[in-house]
Amino acid sequence: MAKAPRPGAVKTRLAPGLSPAAVTDFYCCLLDDTLALARSLVDVEVAIMCPDSDVDELAQLARSEARVVAQKGEGLAAGLTSVFAHFAEGRRTSAHRTNAHRRRIIAFNSDSPHLPRSVLEDAFETLAAYDVVVGPTHDGGYYLVGAKASHPTLFAGDGMGTSSALETLLARTRALELSVGFADRFYDIDVADDLTRLAEELRLAPARAPRTAVWLKEWDSTARPANSQ
Repeated sequence: MAKAPRPGAVKTRLAPGLSPAAVTDFYCCLLDDTLALARSLVDVEVAIMCPDSDVDELAQLARSEARVVAQKGEGLAAGLTSVFAHFAEGRRTSAHRTNAHRRRIIAFNSDSPHLPRSVLEDAFETLAAYDVVVGPTHDGGYYLVGAKASHPTLFAGDGMGTSSALETLLARTRALELSVGFADRFYDIDVADDLTRLAEELRLAPARAPRTAVWLKEWDSTARPANSQ
């Protein structure tokens, strides 16, 4: 799930402490490293679902690393609905792993290079036993959702981006009588504290997300007061 890196359109909650140009540069690093993470999985095809107006720009950024598909409708909930409507109905996708019976489709955010590859691998495996897999965040939302079929009402008006997004999604799975498995809990990259946490992690293991690690090292050197270094 991605947007074109335009000022004011991505990672807006970082804007108070960063210039619009810095935010978009950072988002490009996140996107590039997240694509590399997705492509490191075995037997998985990778695609980007995005607003229709962003297709050309994201196709240029992704080069040949991922197919770019326009969602139907506006907003993240519409984008998630489009993922499963598009890819669960017999079309090839980067977000699916096939088994003897049906596809397994995972949707996750373009700002997720900090996820261990094992989290994505385990999410695909969880879908072998459940209808839906969800990766919760610490703030009451979710960073990942997967399914083997399209459920058009699963994300309708889900309040995504709020502290009740996860509970709203789980309430819908119960109403649809869908079984749910869970991935490990992780954090989103939304505010300055998240940058600090991510910078600490990538300082120890920069190869996990090399472009993001370089950007954060430069950010950390300017953001941290001299007497705290």
